[in-house]
Amino acid sequence: MNSYETVFILTPVLSEDQAKEAVQKYESELAAMGGKLTHSESWGLKKLAYPIQKKSTGFYFLFQFDGEGSVIADLELIMKRDERIMRFLTVKMDKDHVAYAEKRRKKMSGAPVEA
Repeated sequence: MNSYETVFILTPVLSEDQAKEAVQKYESELAAMGGKLTHSESWGLKKLAYPIQKKSTGFYFLFQFDGEGSVIADLELIMKRDERIMRFLTVKMDKDHVAYAEKRRKKMSGAPVEA
């Protein structure tokens, strides 16, 4: 199993509750496809670098998960079909990326970070 990271942007037209509902839907879809969610993070409503679908803001979310390569194809197909998602990007995490993500999470939570 490989480690992956997906960042996606939801349309700002949604309310906070609708955005959380969409994220929960993708968490359950990921589990149903055989993926194991290791970390989920909400970055909130942020300004976009350039307009997408005539919108200048969006709700950003991050998923880090483990799974087979087929999980990515299925997850991205579902995301493409969902009109609430404006953009998404999935990358495969190597061992250095995984270590950096762990270190970043510890730093954000206030726990002591090892060098």
